[in-house]
Amino acid sequence: MKDPRYKQLAEVLIGHSTRLRSGEKVLIEAFDCPPDFIIELVRAAKVRDAIPFVTLRDNRVLRAIVQTLPEEGFKQWGEFDSVLMKEMQAYIGVRGSYNITEMSDLESEQMDWYKTHYVKPVHFDIRVPQTRWVVLRFPTPSMAQQANMSSEAFEDFYFRVCTLDYAKMSQRMGALQERMQSTDRVHITGPDTDLEFSIKNIPCIPCGGEHNIPDGECFTAPVRDSVNGHIRFNTATIYEGTVFSDIRLEFENGKIIKATADKTDKLNRILDTDEGARYIGEFAIGFNPHITEPMLDILFDEKIAGSFHFTPGQAYEEADNGNKSKIHWDMVLIQRPEYGGGEIRFDGELIRKDGLFVTDDLKPLNPDQLI
Repeated sequence: MKDPRYKQLAEVLIGHSTRLRSGEKVLIEAFDCPPDFIIELVRAAKVRDAIPFVTLRDNRVLRAIVQTLPEEGFKQWGEFDSVLMKEMQAYIGVRGSYNITEMSDLESEQMDWYKTHYVKPVHFDIRVPQTRWVVLRFPTPSMAQQANMSSEAFEDFYFRVCTLDYAKMSQRMGALQERMQSTDRVHITGPDTDLEFSIKNIPCIPCGGEHNIPDGECFTAPVRDSVNGHIRFNTATIYEGTVFSDIRLEFENGKIIKATADKTDKLNRILDTDEGARYIGEFAIGFNPHITEPMLDILFDEKIAGSFHFTPGQAYEEADNGNKSKIHWDMVLIQRPEYGGGEIRFDGELIRKDGLFVTDDLKPLNPDQLI
């Protein structure tokens, strides 16, 4: 039976996130998710006299394609979908997954061709800078397992998070945006973490449901060569279908000079993808009040209340520090007391302690103020 909450979520994506207008074209790309939800998106687009294009994908089929294509095939596939993406004013990516490790055993060369000739030209070069886009995960039993929840409890959590009053959140993010845009030096401390870098003259982008659902972060990027110190992430992360935990990075003049984890060899192979993979392309502070525990899904985990993420690889065009890479790997550190605590300082001033903002202008972003 169709879930009545589908219509409410579709309205968030069509009305708030992509702000579709009459005559505009939107590409709806759906992976492993129910047709009933896609139908609600199509209907919501029709209400605004927009023109929906739909691509339905299956992750098992995608795995077979990535496993099988020769390099020239990836080039042709990327060229084909680039033509389509260039015609779009908006993009909605609905990304369900019945098996989060579906791509984990693919050859690194095949994955490299996929990222180089398809993901980068279609998404990083066209979709991100040229469309009003939004991406969300769609709830599946595997996501409930990741979150250690029953299917019913997880669905209730999912729709509560994804239909949050993002307009209210957006109004309150201005103070943090202003702070970050006027800051030079950032100093982050915590268990086995002492990290310093500059964000001077790098734009700060507040995220209140325009590009990701769920949302709740402000992101910028460090000056590329300014990062020094070390950080130990306390949240597991998944990349290319492989789960990594206990990642520790050491920096010197912006570059990751030492990286360890439970899978150190594979971690370093990914960080050796290209020169930019060992430099940081994003620094962001997360504050979604409903997301409190990690669940191995980065669209949720990077928004955890009291967290921040630090991202080896490609910088976003809106907050560009000049770093270019085929990868973009968000790694999350939670600073609430139960995770060891920690502090963030801007130009020497304490702005967040143990996951809570402490200055009067930023306290409205604390969980008790946003719920």
